[in-house]
Amino acid sequence: MRLFRGFALVDFPLGLPFIQVAVAMPVWAEGTFALILSLVLLNFLVLLEVADRLSLKGELEVAREIQLAMLPAGTFRDGDIEICGVTRPANTVGGDFYDVLPLPDGRVILTLGDVAGKGSPAALLMALLLAVLRTLVDEDLDPPELMRRLNLQICRHSPGSRFITLFYAVYTPATGGLTYVNAGQTPPLLRRQDGRYERLEGTGIALGMFDGSTYTAAQTILSAGDTLVLYSDGITEAEDPNGQPFEESGLERVVSTYAAFSAADMGTELLKAIERHAHDSRFGDDLTILILKKGA
Repeated sequence: MRLFRGFALVDFPLGLPFIQVAVAMPVWAEGTFALILSLVLLNFLVLLEVADRLSLKGELEVAREIQLAMLPAGTFRDGDIEICGVTRPANTVGGDFYDVLPLPDGRVILTLGDVAGKGSPAALLMALLLAVLRTLVDEDLDPPELMRRLNLQICRHSPGSRFITLFYAVYTPATGGLTYVNAGQTPPLLRRQDGRYERLEGTGIALGMFDGSTYTAAQTILSAGDTLVLYSDGITEAEDPNGQPFEESGLERVVSTYAAFSAADMGTELLKAIERHAHDSRFGDDLTILILKKGA
């Protein structure tokens, strides 16, 4: 074998007298082979990371489908009321949630909440809360007792750093009465038929903070033409490019503008308004809205 300007001449005998073929093959300078091997290994590791992320992305998409399946779909209608919710997580999955549960006696439960944090940990705690909540609903407890027991279960089975804000209400169509407990959730807006706004303020602290927490209920009456808007803080805290939040004033403006729309269409227009405000369809926090409209 002879070296010739970076190539090796390798002799291959062909078994014939006086005949041989010389083929030029590369010879690596000192350190070159190690460098190329490092690059090959680096590329291999990058490919493994990409494959792992693609696999994780697929798993998160499945998790998102499962999470959405846990929430009510479409519009709930009963008599003169219609209820519709919409949620948009900041990540593939999120910690915001809502629920609409019709009871055998004709009453309807509405709830909207927000798990501290975002992503998979918040989504898992959300699933736990919904499971416990729906179990307690079957026991026909009054709202303060249901919230007390729900808080106790969350304290027992969730990390100490996690808490959940929750608005829980029971609506009675026969009287228009709404009995509610607000455990640290952003106060829902109640738009009266004449355009006035009321806020359903908090009646207790967030769930998961203290296992001995107790809760009190408040009441109001929904009249013909009223609209109740439950929402997470991601709605009013959505910022424009200059850092100006959407705020309650933005929410009131949209609700007033689309007061004649259905609950579903009002929710759609509200999300569009927030996108226009933020100049983007991506947000730093989960967005969730639940709207109840009582027919005129």
